[in-house]
Amino acid sequence: MGLIMNVLTFPLAPVRGAAWVLDQVVLAAEREHYDPGPVRQRLAALEKELLDGEIDEEEFDRREDDLLDWLEECEAYQQNQQGP
Repeated sequence: MGLIMNVLTFPLAPVRGAAWVLDQVVLAAEREHYDPGPVRQRLAALEKELLDGEIDEEEFDRREDDLLDWLEECEAYQQNQQGP
């Protein structure tokens, strides 16, 4: 049955190949977006900006909250990828 299905669906092979490529692109984009390393670097840079007087406390708090939310999303994504 498998051989017959492969022969009958052979014209759809380019579509399956394109779908596989798109899946790989999406996975790579997700891995890059949910990488906690750059988020931690941004947090360190943000703290340096505060200490250097480039931003005030209010701006720091607002941007820090955004980055911590993003870091939390990254960690949740990684835990979901590792499984239970």
